[in-house]
Amino acid sequence: MNLPPDLQQSYTDTVADDYRALANLLLEADRVLEAQEILDLLKLQELQDYELQNVRGTAETQQGLAMWPAEQAILDQFNQALILGADFNFNFDFEAFINSPEVVAQVEQLQRNARGQNPNPEQLARLQGNLQQAGNAALLYPLVLDDRLELILVTTTDISRHTVPVGRVELNGVIANFRSNIVDPFSNPIPNAQQLYQWLIAPLAEDIDLAGAETILYAADGQLRYIPLAALHDGDQWLTQRYTLNHITAASLMDFSQSDAAPLSILAGAFPAQDLVIEVAGVEQSFNGLPYAQVEVENLQANLPGTVAFFSAGFNRQAIEPRLGDHTIIHLATHGTFKSGHPNDSFIMLGDGDRITLFDLDQWQLPNASLVVLSACETAVSGPELGTGEEILGFGYQIQRTGARAAIASLWLVSDGGTQVLMNGLYGAMQVGLPKAEALRQAQIALITGDYTAVGGRRGDVEVRGGQRETFMGDPLAHPYYWAPFILIGNGF
Repeated sequence: MNLPPDLQQSYTDTVADDYRALANLLLEADRVLEAQEILDLLKLQELQDYELQNVRGTAETQQGLAMWPAEQAILDQFNQALILGADFNFNFDFEAFINSPEVVAQVEQLQRNARGQNPNPEQLARLQGNLQQAGNAALLYPLVLDDRLELILVTTTDISRHTVPVGRVELNGVIANFRSNIVDPFSNPIPNAQQLYQWLIAPLAEDIDLAGAETILYAADGQLRYIPLAALHDGDQWLTQRYTLNHITAASLMDFSQSDAAPLSILAGAFPAQDLVIEVAGVEQSFNGLPYAQVEVENLQANLPGTVAFFSAGFNRQAIEPRLGDHTIIHLATHGTFKSGHPNDSFIMLGDGDRITLFDLDQWQLPNASLVVLSACETAVSGPELGTGEEILGFGYQIQRTGARAAIASLWLVSDGGTQVLMNGLYGAMQVGLPKAEALRQAQIALITGDYTAVGGRRGDVEVRGGQRETFMGDPLAHPYYWAPFILIGNGF
């Protein structure tokens, strides 16, 4: 059935609110693991609402919320009572049912479990087993509610809940201010970065340290998806200097296993250095030339033997699509835009002016790909108005659907020259054997500190932002505008 768009949106909002309300009730009852499951299901619903009709979830999410044995017993007894009433044609007495000795006993058991925060042991074992595959990792789920922020943290040894007394409006205001800071290299983002750290990370810091976690797997919620966790600041350093950070679509959609080391086999494409005017939805649009995208891909060819590269108009469907399945890394130094609520208008630009839409991505088969990198402008979010971030969730999911293990994309209009330095660092770190997420972290730290030792040295030099070499905290590229836009979504191990 095709509903008008306004009714579809109304339904979407209602369903999302229902998921949040249920997660809220579960958290108030200290049923933390089940609240985490609800957040997984919410993310699946958001993907479906973004018109990605091929959303499949996993065997676990298709089963819905797992119940405690006492809950299942009550439900079974309720269904049996309904069937019995229908068979013998008498009215079902709900009051008598809930006061029956059997149901009262099961409810008392539920209350004991809730007071003890006693999760389903099989569910917890599966989730913590997945975390153990990732090494020393912790899983962070924030839930943005109207009157507070709830944080769920799962480690290999424990699960905990933390409540932060900040309402949605105040939180979103700081998110918007912080985002304004980090997209402007002449601003100081640290005050807002510290405030967000106090809300998102400080309440968990002791638990993370006790668990010995070195990696945070982050399933962001709502407008939190528009800011990089890496650029939060604890007063002494950026979060990326403390932890490896790995964004995920949902725990139930993620394989945390570590891949075997393999030679880097790259297929790369570079957008032209000159501006390109094309027609999009009947309107002519101009896309800025990316001269450093050309340099970026040339550096890949020079430093990574076997890189297959395509430039300008030669970077087209006919050139790349037959070769996609043959490489472990797909690197596209080009424009891309993923719009909130408009998956049909979301696309990756090719060098000849052709576009790969979000739905076209579903046709790609990348069984050998460890990583897909989109290294140019706004490849994870588009436009000045922030939505709920479902376009970021949708992009990450579509890349996973191709068979690729992870993707790297940007959250804002990036510096062409600064990005070239960051990408050189990323691949330098991967060349010396670092996993993807840690390689991105080391590349970020190199720009922050000016020390490129861990990424095999600095390759080349660039001028940034109109030729001015502005300095922030001691290095021209130390501002998060240059190093923080890129997030890794998927399996970074």
